[in-house]
Amino acid sequence: MTTTVYPARTVITMEDAAPRAEAVAVRDGRIVAVGPLADVIARVGPDHLIDSQFQDKVVLPGLIDQHLHPVLAATTLTTEVIAPERWVMPTRTFEAAPDGEAYRRLLGEAHECLAPGEWLWSWGYHRLWHGDLHRSEIDELCGDRPVAIWQRTCHEWHLNTAALEALGVTEESFEGRGFMSEQLDYEAGHFWENGAFALLAPVLMPIFATAERYRAGLDQMIEYLHMNGVTGINEPGIAWAIEPWEIYQEVLGADEVPFMSTFMVDGRNQSVKGIPDEDILADSARQMTRATGTEKVHVVPGQVKLFCDGAGISQLMQMNDGYFDRDGEPDPGHHGEWMMEPDELRRVFDVYWDAGWQIHIHVNGDMGVDLLLDVLTDAQKRHPRDDHRMVFVHFMNSTEEQVTRIAELGGIVSINPYYPIGFTKKFSEVGLGPERAAVMGRSGSVVRAGIPLSYHSDLPMCPSDPMSMAGWGAGRLTNEGEVAAPEQRISTHEALKAVTIGSAYSWRREHDLGSIAVGKIANLTVMDEDPYDKDPTRLGEIRIRGSVFQGRWFPVPDHLIERRVESAPTASAVAPAAPGLISSVAGACSHETCGCEVAAYMARHMTRHGWAA
Repeated sequence: MTTTVYPARTVITMEDAAPRAEAVAVRDGRIVAVGPLADVIARVGPDHLIDSQFQDKVVLPGLIDQHLHPVLAATTLTTEVIAPERWVMPTRTFEAAPDGEAYRRLLGEAHECLAPGEWLWSWGYHRLWHGDLHRSEIDELCGDRPVAIWQRTCHEWHLNTAALEALGVTEESFEGRGFMSEQLDYEAGHFWENGAFALLAPVLMPIFATAERYRAGLDQMIEYLHMNGVTGINEPGIAWAIEPWEIYQEVLGADEVPFMSTFMVDGRNQSVKGIPDEDILADSARQMTRATGTEKVHVVPGQVKLFCDGAGISQLMQMNDGYFDRDGEPDPGHHGEWMMEPDELRRVFDVYWDAGWQIHIHVNGDMGVDLLLDVLTDAQKRHPRDDHRMVFVHFMNSTEEQVTRIAELGGIVSINPYYPIGFTKKFSEVGLGPERAAVMGRSGSVVRAGIPLSYHSDLPMCPSDPMSMAGWGAGRLTNEGEVAAPEQRISTHEALKAVTIGSAYSWRREHDLGSIAVGKIANLTVMDEDPYDKDPTRLGEIRIRGSVFQGRWFPVPDHLIERRVESAPTASAVAPAAPGLISSVAGACSHETCGCEVAAYMARHMTRHGWAA
C-alpha cells in the first residue's frame, strides 16, 4: 500500500520529545513516520506519494471534544433556539435573547410562524437572563398551542397547559417517587433534574425526539463538528430509553463522517431503576451486548458515567456556602439538588470501583466535590487502585484545597471552559457572588497541581469548537470583555493539550489518539495559522481547512470556513472589572509578542456584528 507524505509549514505533534515536525506520513489509516521531511521520506522508502496541499498550513493532532451529547445536539439545536448567546449553525443563525423582553418577543414570533395546533419546541431559556416563566404566562402568549421549553442546561423543562393536557399527565402522575417527586412544580409547569429526566422524559421524549428530528439534527451536528475540526467525540452516558442506537450506527457511522463517536454506560439509569448491587455489572454487560458497534461508533468498555449534584448553569449545584440574592445576602430559598443522593451514589460507585471500571462523575458544586473526594478516599482505603483515572466532570465550582486532594488521590479533571466566559457576570450578580463566580473552572489550579486536564463542550452547553475552547481556557475573556480570574488562565500549550492528548488520556486512548506519533490513528486537523503565534483570546478565529480522519482528507467547504471565522465568539462590550478578580479586556493581551491592538480589534468586531459601540 502506498504511503502518503504530507509536508506542512509546521506539524504540532503534542509529543514532548519532539513537539514540532516538518512532515507526517500516513499508510492504511495510521501514522508511520513524523519528523523532518528528509527523514520521513527516507523512513517510508520509495513507495510513497508526496501530497503538498498542506505545505503552507499548520497540522495539529485531530481535535477532540471529550464530552458532548449527540442526542441533545440533534434535538435542541433543531428547535427554536432562544438563548442568552448567539448560536451559529451551518445553515442558520439564532440571534441572542439577552433579556426577558427579547426572549418573549422571539418566542411570540416563533409561535406566530407555526400552524394551529402544532407543537412549539424551544431551547435556551434561562431565568437569570429572561426572568421567571410560569405556565400561565406561556398560556397567555401562545394560547392553546402545546409549548415545551427546554431550559439552557437541558436539565429543566417548562410546559404550558396545552402541552400537559396533550401528554395526558396530571399532578398525580408524578407522585410517589420519593425525592424525585419533589423536583417539579406541576402548577408552574416546571420540571427539573430527576423531575425532568426520570418523570417527565418518558412521556415527553417520544413525541419530541422523533426519528426525523434525530436524523436532521445529527446531519447538522456532523457538518457543524467538521467545520470546527473535530475528529473524536464521546457521549458519556447513553440513555437507552431515548437514544437511537440504530440511527447512530447508520448516520454517525456513515463513510463520509470524519470523526469517531464513542458512548459510555450510564450508571444513574441503573439507580433510577433500582437495580441491586449484584445485578449492576450484569446490566452493564447487557448494555454492552446490545450496543454492537464498530470502531467508528461504539460503547467504551469498562467506563461508566455517574451523576452527583445538579446542573451548574441552572445554579442547582450543591454549594457549601449556599447562594446569594441580588443584594449579596444569603438566599435560603435557593438550594442545590442531588441527581443521585449521596448514599446511592456511593453504592453504585463502589460496585464499579471494585470491578476496576473507570468512573466519570458529573459534579458542579464544591459540596458535590467534597462528597466525591470522600467517596474516592474511602474507596482507595478499602480497595486501593493505581491509575484509576476517576474523572471529575464539568468541575464548575471548587476550592484550592479540593484541587490538592484530587491530585493526591490520583483523580483527573475535565472542565467546560465556557463557564467563566458565559456565566461569570450573571453569577457574580446573583447566586455565587463575584469571588466564587470569577474562579469557576479552575484550569490554572488544576494544571499547577499536575492533574491531567481535558476540555469539553457538553454540547449544547457551549459550542463544540475545540480551538475556541482552548482560547477560553487560555484567555478566560468573558462575553462582556473582561478576564475572569487571570491566575486561572493557562498557557496556549496546556489549552491545546486539553483538546488533544488530554482528552485522549481521559478515555484511556492516549495510545492511539491525541498526538501525532508513529503507530497512532492518522487523525489530523489542518488550519491556516500557528496557534502559538496567536493571542489566546483569538484562537477561535483561526481558519480550519479540514481534517484527516483515519488517513482520509475531508476538506471543509469554503463558505463554512468563512462562516465559522466571521462568527467566532468575541466579547460584545468592555465592562468595568472587579479589582483582583476580573481584569479589563486590555489586560487580556499582555503578551509582548502578540501585537494585538485590543481597542481596534473590539471595534472592528462590534461593527461586523452590528453591535452598538
